[in-house]
Amino acid sequence: MSSGGLRKWVAEKWVDIGAPKKNGKYQPCGRSKGSKRAYPKCVPLAKARSMSASQKASAVKRKRAAGNKGPKPTNVRKKSQGKK
Repeated sequence: MSSGGLRKWVAEKWVDIGAPKKNGKYQPCGRSKGSKRAYPKCVPLAKARSMSASQKASAVKRKRAAGNKGPKPTNVRKKSQGKK
């Protein structure tokens, strides 16, 4: 891992791209127990800002389609970029 990789990863501000606010900002990642909010798709804020609207929608759709089958979050694979 690169210099400070895990520490940097943990310290990043994580946001839910599946629930944007009306002013263009994002809600913090996660939800409280018993919340009726949809299953969150969390990414670092820097990544959220660099993603297009269609990339965000696709990521949220894949995450929610996978569902959550246990107490831990479900990871979903990135959409392939057509690499050979």
